[in-house]
Amino acid sequence: MATQPIEKQVERRNVILDALLGVPDWQGVVRILPGFLLSVAIMLVAIPLTNVLGAWVLSLQGIDPTGKSSPISAVLTAIVIGILLRNLLPLPKAIEDGIKFSTTKILRLGIILVGIKLSLMDVFKLGVWGIPVVVTAIFGGLWFVSWFNKRLNLPERLGTLIAAGTGICGVTAIVSVAPAIKADQKEVAYAVANITLFGLLGMFLYPYLAPHILHTSEQIGLFLGTAVHETSQVVGAALTYKEVFNDEVVLKAATVTKLTRNLFLAVVVPLLSYLYLRRMAAQGEGDGGKISIAKLLPAFVLGFIAMAVVRSIGDAQVANGLAFGIWDADGWKEFTKAVGETWGSRALGTAMAAVGLATSFSVFKGVGLKPFLVGLVGALLVGVIGWGMALLLGGFVKLG
Repeated sequence: MATQPIEKQVERRNVILDALLGVPDWQGVVRILPGFLLSVAIMLVAIPLTNVLGAWVLSLQGIDPTGKSSPISAVLTAIVIGILLRNLLPLPKAIEDGIKFSTTKILRLGIILVGIKLSLMDVFKLGVWGIPVVVTAIFGGLWFVSWFNKRLNLPERLGTLIAAGTGICGVTAIVSVAPAIKADQKEVAYAVANITLFGLLGMFLYPYLAPHILHTSEQIGLFLGTAVHETSQVVGAALTYKEVFNDEVVLKAATVTKLTRNLFLAVVVPLLSYLYLRRMAAQGEGDGGKISIAKLLPAFVLGFIAMAVVRSIGDAQVANGLAFGIWDADGWKEFTKAVGETWGSRALGTAMAAVGLATSFSVFKGVGLKPFLVGLVGALLVGVIGWGMALLLGGFVKLG
């Protein structure tokens, strides 16, 4: 009888481990440690390296980088380091379990945590005239990229990932859609490469092009917020404009537009998952045409939505007092930054490092450069749509 409580504790421990880590016991934990710790190490190296690279990029444009955030995402740097290590060094098989753990469990945790960076209050700041600009750019890009990808006879899942990254919010959208459509590391790596390349080109070119094709600060901010892919790239583009043309409103408008665009992740991930699963069912694959809600709204997407709801409620409360009766305005800002920026971004960086460690250059041989043509055309289209809608409706948006 004396051993019964101990047995129950062991059983409870194993249930918890299985739920959180997907492994049955401590032996499983030991198996995942080498690959997981290597992924964490890459992420930790990527952060200072990204800061150095970002400062260099800003300096190239004549901008003092002191106190300014990097226009390059550490998540992108992490996957590049992972790919280089995978293809330049002989890595042991002992890291494989940890890589799989990082690209599944840690990835989903990161997606959930970054949800707290998004608030419905940002949508209210943008106003009723700004929403059509964002929606048109998102869904125009999604539809066209998917269509063009199909015309080039590229894999369906690859086109879906490129469409998500181009239309919504870059890498976060790609890694959020990937589990739902069972995309592999090759497809994720190709899609991330697209977002990195064409997002950086947009970041460099659009701030100097914008004043020649648009009139007001709000129009330019809307354009930069819809035409550039990654959040860090949008901030980099808007920061360049602010420094060169001394316009604070553009930075504010671009940031709010991008955050509003990111919120649509909660809508677009289930939509893209549904469209993909329906196409697979029509081709005789999947579950005989039955598409469950669980597949469209997996736990990590629900967690992402829940965190965004928490952020929205907290933002509304802190405007009139304390967020959840605990945090004042400064404390709430620090808390959400720690959860979303620090832990969420680091979790995604760890997951992307693992994706890089699982990606061999040999897997790219059969696809070639066609995906980059899809990414280029998609980026140009989103830019044109963002410009047209900003020109048409941006005059009604007032953020100054």
